[in-house]
Amino acid sequence: MRESIRRALVMALGAATAVVMAVGPAQAKAEATRYNCPDGAVCLYGEGVFLSSSSKPTHIWYSYGAHNLSGQYNKHWLYNNQYGWNANAMVCTGYNGTGDCEDVLWPQEGIWRDFTPINSVVLYLYYPGGG
Repeated sequence: MRESIRRALVMALGAATAVVMAVGPAQAKAEATRYNCPDGAVCLYGEGVFLSSSSKPTHIWYSYGAHNLSGQYNKHWLYNNQYGWNANAMVCTGYNGTGDCEDVLWPQEGIWRDFTPINSVVLYLYYPGGG
């Protein structure tokens, strides 16, 4: 009986190996770190720093909602490296996403703007007719 169990295991392992070989290795999604902003993030760069392959963000946000700022003056780049057509970001003059909210950034868009009046950056999903 033990021999029949061993043969069954060997056959099962052989079949499983054939399936894995036929499917091949899993392909990992390459991380897109455009301007050193990780895939799925929104990044703010230092005052006067222009976007390039050597730019380093000072702030990186992944989560939806308002992200408060302080001490950000003059011109900065804000870059939206989120994915999906509706993963947006915007800047607001008030804390917690209040005040005047403008400059909507769609995915893979950046904006060069004066951050002196800006007190929050909001990440959100846009739904036509509902948000």
